[in-house]
Amino acid sequence: MKDITKKYTNGEVTIVWVPDKCIHSGICFRGLGEVFDPQRKPWIVPEAATTEQIVNQVKKCPSGALSYYMNSDT
Repeated sequence: MKDITKKYTNGEVTIVWVPDKCIHSGICFRGLGEVFDPQRKPWIVPEAATTEQIVNQVKKCPSGALSYYMNSDT
């Protein structure tokens, strides 16, 4: 399998998604559907919510497929 990592940013925070880790629990979609929508391309739109909302939702990912970093830290 390919080692794929995708990144999506709203300017303040960058969401990191590793598809191979994803267990498709749906927690991200059910918790913050305006940002995480698997029916949409791209499926992550970080501009659709506040940075705080994104961070709080990403922290709930059970598989670790979603993570984040603050752009000011890089």
